[in-house]
Amino acid sequence: MPPIEVLAPAKVNLALHVTGQRADGYHLLDSLVAFAPFGDRIGLTLAAAPMLRVTGPEAAGVPEGPENLVLRAAALAGRTAEITLEKNLPPASGIGGGSSDAAAVLRALGAAPEGLERLGADVPMCLVPRPARVRGIGEKLEPVTLPPLPAVLVNPRLEVATPAVFRALSWRENPPLPELPAFGGAVDCIDWLRERRNDLEPPAVALAPVIGTVLAMLRATPGCRLARMSGSGATCFALYATLVEAEAALARVRIARPSWWAACGALGDQTASAQPRDHIIREV
Repeated sequence: MPPIEVLAPAKVNLALHVTGQRADGYHLLDSLVAFAPFGDRIGLTLAAAPMLRVTGPEAAGVPEGPENLVLRAAALAGRTAEITLEKNLPPASGIGGGSSDAAAVLRALGAAPEGLERLGADVPMCLVPRPARVRGIGEKLEPVTLPPLPAVLVNPRLEVATPAVFRALSWRENPPLPELPAFGGAVDCIDWLRERRNDLEPPAVALAPVIGTVLAMLRATPGCRLARMSGSGATCFALYATLVEAEAALARVRIARPSWWAACGALGDQTASAQPRDHIIREV
């Protein structure tokens, strides 16, 4: 059978409020997520034995063994497959790369098995890549409607350890997100987001000051209405009223910092673009 091809889109935390911590150490979150029109790509063929090949501009250092989430996802679904993972997103960057990859494998297999949380808290929210409000430790998902949000994403080629960022939090009992209103368009939504926050941003900047440099650069681009860190970093995003403004800002960033990873597109619902090209799964 020909490979099934699936997009694993980048996940962006537009807002992330830390609202508490459970007795077992897990942090409680209230987050608003949306997905980018770009990301990693999965090629999958059912086979008698599992195999993974990692390609792409961000492939360096990505394991090809059974510890990789894409092979673990296929195993959880009870399938064996030969998988090609084209890595376009930088690793450990706060935009859900590995989780989105695992979710893409499950979409390709038409599977949503029990125990998804064993693959990581972000995998369930990436399974259907559409805007959502995410609560608890990531298990409480509420689909929401957002307008397309023109954005630039920038990563300074820095991996930030999520546990270290959470340990550096000075306060964990923060207010949750308010209820989402009906947005009239991108500017209306961005204005609402400006009153929200990412509670992980201050400790991440303290641990890795280059994140503050990224944010300052994005805020200085013409038309930037909001710049914020995604997840636990180090990727940051900036939102604009139009895609033309976002594309111009991307060009400025690439000229100023050619070694950094950067991309742009309209954040929102990517369920259509992330569907497998071949929906027919045939056993080998």
